[in-house]
Amino acid sequence: MPLDPRAQRIAAAMTAGFPPIGAEVTEAAQARRLLAAAPAPDLPAIPVARTEDRAPRLGHGSLPVRIYWPDGDAPHPVTVFFHGGGFALCGLDSHDRVCRMIASGAGTIVVSVDYRLAPEHPFPAAVEDARAAVAWAHANAAALGGDPARLAVAGDSAGGNLAAVACLAARDEAGPPIAFQALIYPVTDAGQDTPSYREHGEGNFLTATHMRWYWEQYLDDPSHAGHPHASPLRAPDLSGLPPAFVLTAECDPLRDEGEAYAARLAEAGVPVEAHRIEGAFHGFFGLDHVLPAAVEARRLATGALRAALGTSVTGSLPR
Repeated sequence: MPLDPRAQRIAAAMTAGFPPIGAEVTEAAQARRLLAAAPAPDLPAIPVARTEDRAPRLGHGSLPVRIYWPDGDAPHPVTVFFHGGGFALCGLDSHDRVCRMIASGAGTIVVSVDYRLAPEHPFPAAVEDARAAVAWAHANAAALGGDPARLAVAGDSAGGNLAAVACLAARDEAGPPIAFQALIYPVTDAGQDTPSYREHGEGNFLTATHMRWYWEQYLDDPSHAGHPHASPLRAPDLSGLPPAFVLTAECDPLRDEGEAYAARLAEAGVPVEAHRIEGAFHGFFGLDHVLPAAVEARRLATGALRAALGTSVTGSLPR
């Protein structure tokens, strides 16, 4: 099923405004400058109770985070969120709308993490930051008005990779306890050789060329591609991990590796709720203001978080 005409127009517009990375643009710093200069859509902010930027000192130094509080009485669950961008692009501002969506729709505090980016900080720097952020959120949950027993991780694309890897690390290193993982079209394998890469590697915003460039930025040593903290799909054992929600997009090069990860979790006895959004492309999740498929994806993701973390939300998000 190809993209529907509306999604096709949106994907084409996003492609036109995105740096041609891996082709004319090969330097991450240049790609970031081009993205920063691109006009942002003028959208009303999804309301939350409040936000605050902090930079706790963790591991290598300070790690910037943005915290979103939902309406309602504390204690709230806490969700640590990792943004996408191929491990090399994006940050707190690019995913502000998504974090507001999660906080408001799922009734959870969201701690959005500005982890170090490649190639200046190659693997495993982002993994180290992800692990430190989860540990900090757990240790400080009560002070934030949160419940440390209801700690989740979430992320999209490369951020989905970091959320999955944070769960592997927490399992293997005795904590902190993570109650749930929400993975939005996650990167799970460096192989880049699935049928969905061949079927959807061009023309639907995210391309195979982009992904090749992203992995080149992230892995300064190609032998790291097989490490489970780079490619969680290659972890020999996925048992004992937190229950998972995995969302994939049909017209996405990453579709097959996300679905393979969901299948392996289920085979290992991990409760999994998996959804493929038909006719959707990579990067659509935050487009609920223009795409009905994104509204449905938002409903599924926030509903899964509410069910897993035991929250109730009144009212509705803006359309």
